[in-house]
Amino acid sequence: MIELWHCHNTRSLRVLWALEEMKLKYRLHSLPFPPRILERSYLETNPLGTVPFLKDDETTLTESSAMLLYLAERYQKINLTVATTHKDYGAYLNWLFSSDATLTFPQTLILRYGQFEKLERRQPQVVKDYAIWYLARLKRLNIHLEHHTYLVANKFTMADISIGYALYLGELLGLAKSYQPQTYAYLQKLKNRESFIAIKNIGQEISNYTIKSIEL
Repeated sequence: MIELWHCHNTRSLRVLWALEEMKLKYRLHSLPFPPRILERSYLETNPLGTVPFLKDDETTLTESSAMLLYLAERYQKINLTVATTHKDYGAYLNWLFSSDATLTFPQTLILRYGQFEKLERRQPQVVKDYAIWYLARLKRLNIHLEHHTYLVANKFTMADISIGYALYLGELLGLAKSYQPQTYAYLQKLKNRESFIAIKNIGQEISNYTIKSIEL
């Protein structure tokens, strides 16, 4: 049985979205954020205290992008991956992992120093600098989406879920108003998928925080 530990609007949304898209059976544990403080018993499950946490029988994972790759390759119920022999396989992996390495990294600094830290530790200049950095790092994606409906192989894949979450988090932060038209349209198309609509509010009822828009 697949089990997922999830907090509303965190990276675990990616995995929940993928599970819904694949129509896999799973057990969901919704937690308040941050669970390492507000749900101390969770540390017995994941000593890091981070979400998501995925357990599939004896397999455990703590990285959301790795979970997407694992689910796509372990369960071939719906083909959301790209074959290693496909010409887009390298691009598929690059998009899948660039979501965290390139896009959500500056977003975490925006959130920490703009919203999560105590007032006396907040850093408005850090927030502004990394918001600009995040938008600048969309350049490759912006160019790619001028001529592509999805990221690779002319179909919806785990790479779209991975990148789509980063764009969605940017929207929650109020940065989508600076997205280029093709990138904004791509995000809206992803958000209109039945699977995303079905899961986007899960865990909201126990969430103790709301991501606020920022002003540049």
